[in-house]
Amino acid sequence: MRLIIFTTLVLTCQIASAETVQVKYQGPVSLDAFTCTDVHGDSNVNRICYDQKERYMVIKLDRTYYQYCEIGAATVAALQTAKSKNQFFQANIRGSGSDGPFDCRTHPIPKKYKN
Repeated sequence: MRLIIFTTLVLTCQIASAETVQVKYQGPVSLDAFTCTDVHGDSNVNRICYDQKERYMVIKLDRTYYQYCEIGAATVAALQTAKSKNQFFQANIRGSGSDGPFDCRTHPIPKKYKN
């Protein structure tokens, strides 16, 4: 009986730890496969989540999550170590118009994240 209770508690804790966020233009995205880093002290960037296998980044700017597709690990690492993450993001990731260098409207969203 104790084993059943313990197993139930473990499974409940694992389910409770799964985080899903609302991503603008995409909808709900589970962060289970992402490595996330909270950012403190930057003017606009609050959190960076990256799924290296899928080359897919979700970034929290102010209170809104946005997605970026086909973004390499080196670019994400440079963002994470930049003195000003907001400046790096604006100059190297966001791009201009609807065709930024990693814009998911012009780069495919990984199949596992398509809604």
